[in-house]
Amino acid sequence: MANINPKTYEPAPARRVAFLGLGVMGYPMAGHLALAGHSVTVYNRSAAKAQAWCEEFAATPAPKHAPTPREAAKDADIVFACVGNDADLRSITLGADGAFAGMKKGATFVDHTTASADVARELSAAAKALGLNFIDAPVSGGQAGAQNGMLTVMCGGDAAVFEAVKPAAMAFSRAFTLMGEVGAGQLTKMVNQIAIAGLVQGLSEAVAFGQRAGLDVNLVLDVIGKGAAQSWQMDNRGKTMVADKFDFGFAVDWMRKDLGLVLDEAKRNGAKLPVTALVDQFYADVQEMGGQRWDTSSLVKRLR
Repeated sequence: MANINPKTYEPAPARRVAFLGLGVMGYPMAGHLALAGHSVTVYNRSAAKAQAWCEEFAATPAPKHAPTPREAAKDADIVFACVGNDADLRSITLGADGAFAGMKKGATFVDHTTASADVARELSAAAKALGLNFIDAPVSGGQAGAQNGMLTVMCGGDAAVFEAVKPAAMAFSRAFTLMGEVGAGQLTKMVNQIAIAGLVQGLSEAVAFGQRAGLDVNLVLDVIGKGAAQSWQMDNRGKTMVADKFDFGFAVDWMRKDLGLVLDEAKRNGAKLPVTALVDQFYADVQEMGGQRWDTSSLVKRLR
């Protein structure tokens, strides 16, 4: 069960949509589309999970699952996807069983995978050649944001296409914003991850210092959280870091994948990212400690 929390959905025309990838993010995102009144066909590599999704949302308009991305996308106006990486994304879009082979002309593929800007441009060109539209649309907000339908979505693509898909996408979003041409969504997500990496390391050092100093760190966080040090990370992860709890949120393995994309892009555009590169290596240390699936706030464990 995805522990989806229904919300008040903005009125939007009911659309035929597909959702490819029912992981910790995709499962609730597809659920919000169904609860908002859209007819949803899902695809997942594990068919059992797709079947479970259909059973959970049986009361919504005609939930279905398909054995291939091509069949899931067949009648859809919009095909949403959220998978692991560039290779996964190519595997569900290209080839005889890929979504592009099944989509009708004029339909739009909206990719919520955090992937490279290069693959976004590559798939956009492939889609265009087939008479299809493509939007790169990585998300921020984590598992809780997906469950609550309150994700922040950063998009790249054609403005008219963006406006056409936005009403449906608001089912799982609190902000769905066009950042520029194809690839701009992925680049914006990279900016997001750069900012988070530095914040979490700073918060980790602050918590570890406060504990070494013998302070009541929960009280410290309450006090400084009302001032200039306040951040989402402090509000949502500070006290769990103090309690040594890391069994939720965004996994270290995923953050390292994202930071790898960031550092590759920085090599291309010449950006200097000394802190990001250092924090990436700190996350490698956490992986060596066995923390591959710990939440990203587990950086503090290196300091204890």
